[in-house]
Order: sequence, then structure tokens, then C-alpha cells
Amino acid sequence: MSDPRLLRRAADLAAEFLDTLPSRRVFPDVELESLRAAMGGPLPDQGQDPAAVVEDLAAASEPGVVATAGPRYFGFVVGGSQPAALAADWLASAWDQNAGLYVLSPAAAVTEEVAAAWLIELFGLPEGTSVGFTTGATMANFTCLAAARHAVLQRDGWNVEEQGLFGAPEIHVVVGDEAHVTIFASLQMLGLGRSRVHRVPTDDQGRMRADALRSTLAGLPSGPTVVCAQAGNVNTGAFDPLEEIGVLARGRGAWLHVDGAFGLWAGASPAFRALLVGVAEADSWTTDSHKWLNVPHDSGLAFVRDPAPHHDAMTLGAAYYVETAGAERDSYNWVPESSRRARGFAVYAALRALGRSGVAELIERCSRLARRMADRLRKEPGVEILNDVVLNQVLVRFSPPGSGPGDAAAADDYTRAVIAAVQRDGTCWLSGTTWHGVAAVRVSVSNWSTTEADIDVSAEAILRCAREVASVPA
Repeated sequence: MSDPRLLRRAADLAAEFLDTLPSRRVFPDVELESLRAAMGGPLPDQGQDPAAVVEDLAAASEPGVVATAGPRYFGFVVGGSQPAALAADWLASAWDQNAGLYVLSPAAAVTEEVAAAWLIELFGLPEGTSVGFTTGATMANFTCLAAARHAVLQRDGWNVEEQGLFGAPEIHVVVGDEAHVTIFASLQMLGLGRSRVHRVPTDDQGRMRADALRSTLAGLPSGPTVVCAQAGNVNTGAFDPLEEIGVLARGRGAWLHVDGAFGLWAGASPAFRALLVGVAEADSWTTDSHKWLNVPHDSGLAFVRDPAPHHDAMTLGAAYYVETAGAERDSYNWVPESSRRARGFAVYAALRALGRSGVAELIERCSRLARRMADRLRKEPGVEILNDVVLNQVLVRFSPPGSGPGDAAAADDYTRAVIAAVQRDGTCWLSGTTWHGVAAVRVSVSNWSTTEADIDVSAEAILRCAREVASVPA
């Protein structure tokens, strides 16, 4: 039997950590070797007291824990865990359910079924869309593109799951020039290749150009085709012109997939829904619950308009499986795994706790805070906001005092130095990127607990670090 005192102590340690999030240094000031020394050593011959193990783990790990769940982490679109989702995830761990089969956990199966229906309605996707709960956006893209591969080859009389790709009709995969790396990772795992894609030029905000897509499709030989569009550029937050892309894809008879890792959540907000005009006409969509619903990690979502190719691309089955014959949901039919964590509990709890209006408010508040950050920074001389802040992403570039507009190399070096200084400072955490050939700071606002005060103190820290870098003699 589990010791209730051990679980209560673990809960106390977790609560103590969460209490520090609003004020703690975002990136830890810790040396790699000190972490290794605290946590390493030989595996003990004999087992140790679980209570001591948990205490030691907390003490040794805490100095190296990044406050990614806190209000001033802007480095990646990782959000944080809102309270109801975190508590539900603790329950999921305690219940220890395998969500692969209905008979392994009726509760997990029905929870996913209900949450999936809510999400379809929230995003305005077609009724009857099938849903898979994956590890993250990478496997969600993999799942949807596997369904696409099945469907476009099936139209040519080829069963790729049975026959493989040897001798199969060639699939033309068309992507925007700034498609996310997870699209390419999915293509490489599906045997479709990263470098065989047809890249479509993008505009100054990273949006696929519809006119260029028209030319690309017109120049392709006939055959199975998959078009990958994007809702939310990873740097700018910009949205591809989905309505125009949908018309062109349908004209070609292509499967249209929309990668909406964080951008699809704009569909839950009346204020931002217009960014997604035409999205419901696609064949598949992906997003990630941890990015903006703010549930714990391990929570991607794959949506497919036609459940048949989705099911056929994912299902496996075995003689010892106890499969349902009725309306019950066997979740392994919709994801690349059989045994897996019951991810639906946290998503269900988050959606119920927020409600439709709460999800919209979360999206709108984070986007408003991103604009506040951009407005605060652009007031400073030498600071340039590179993107139209349409959602939650801000791209910033710094030019050193005295430099001219044509001195790109100096601005690159200065921007990278500012990034490093901010990361050392610890008030907030930002990541760097290269945007259209120049160095930039990427600010992502997606945490439920971020406030205007967090934005203001972070902006001041960024500008202070920039002034300190400028004051250092060359």
C-alpha cells in the first residue's frame, strides 16, 4: 500500500515551489557540475526509504528547476499549469490509468470523448471530426499527416499501411517556407522526407503567399498532394491566408493540414476568430493544450475531419486486446501509441474550470499583454519591433547607440548580447531567434498567471540589460 504521508509530503513540496513562482528567479543560477554532484553517484545496492528519496530529490533538483510555469517566462510558448489542470494531472498519476483501451479505463475513455467534443465545438471544427490525444504537437502533426498519407494514396488504390511506400505513387508535399520544424520531423518519420517538400515563399510576416502557392501547385505533376498551412508563425504569430489556401487545395484535390500548435486557440476567442477564416475547410488540424490551455505537458491534440483515414492510419490491434464492439472509445485507434498516460483528465478539468468565456479571456489577455510588452519596448531608442503583434508573439531587435540603419552586423551582435544579459539577469527569460536573416529576441506570452506588472517589470529589466550592454567598452 502507498503511504499517504509520502504523497502529502510530495504535495507540500510542490505547493512550496508553486508559492515561489511569482517572485523566483526565472532561470536558475546553478552550475551543471553542482547538479551532477547533488544528484549523481552510483546506483545504491539496496533500496532506500521512499520518504528520504523524495526529500533528497526535491532538495537536489530544486536549484536546477526553471520557472517555465511562472508568469515571466517568455522564451517559448509553454504556458503554465492552471490549478484545476494541475490537480487533475496529480489525480491521473495517482489513478495510474492506461488510456489505450476502454476496458483499461472507462473513465479515461469517456473523459477524452467529452473533452474532444468540447474542443471541436470551441474551435468551430466540423461535427464528426475525430480527435487523438498525443504527447505534443510533434506527434499530433505526425498523426494528422499519417492520416493524410493514407487518404491521398488510397484514392490511387494504394494501401500504405499494408504495402508500405515501396512502389507507391509519389506524394507531393507542399509547405510554407516558414513551416515549423515539427512538420519536417513528422515527414521524416513518415518516410516522406524533409528535403523533398515543395516550399512556398512567404511574406514579410512569415505567411504563405497564396499567389505563390497557386504557381507551385500549377507546376506540380498530377498525383497525390498534401498541403501544410500554418495558424500562428512560431516567430511572428502570423496566420497563413487559410481561406485562399483552402480554395487552392480543394481545386487540386489535395489534403489540407493546418498546424495550429498555439494559433488554433485563437478560434476560441471572438476577438481573434477572424484570423482563422477558412480553417474549418481543412482536412486536419493540430494544436497543443499545454501551450495555451495551460495544462501540464504531454498534451497534444490531433483533429481529422474524416475519421476513417485517421483510424486506419493509427489502429494496430492484437489478439489479446479486449476491443469494444459498441460505441465505446478505444483511444489507441487515434494516436501512435497503445499504452499511454490518461491525458484527457487535465484537459477536461481545464476546460470545465475556465468555461468558454474563460478560454477566450485567457487568449485575449495574453495577447493584450504581448502588445503591452511591444509598446513598452518600442518607446526606447534603438529598439525595433519587427512583427505585427497579431496574437501573443513579439519580435524585438536592438541596435547599439551610435550605429546606423545599415549596420546589421552590429545590431546582430548587440541583440544577441542583450539576450544573454537578460537570461543572466533572471527577472524574466527570453529566447533568441534568427528572423529573415537577422538576430532577434522572441517574446511569447502564454501563461495564465502573467499580469501587467509582470510585463512592466520584465520590460524594464530588458531595457536595463540593454543599457548595461551598451555601457561595456567594446
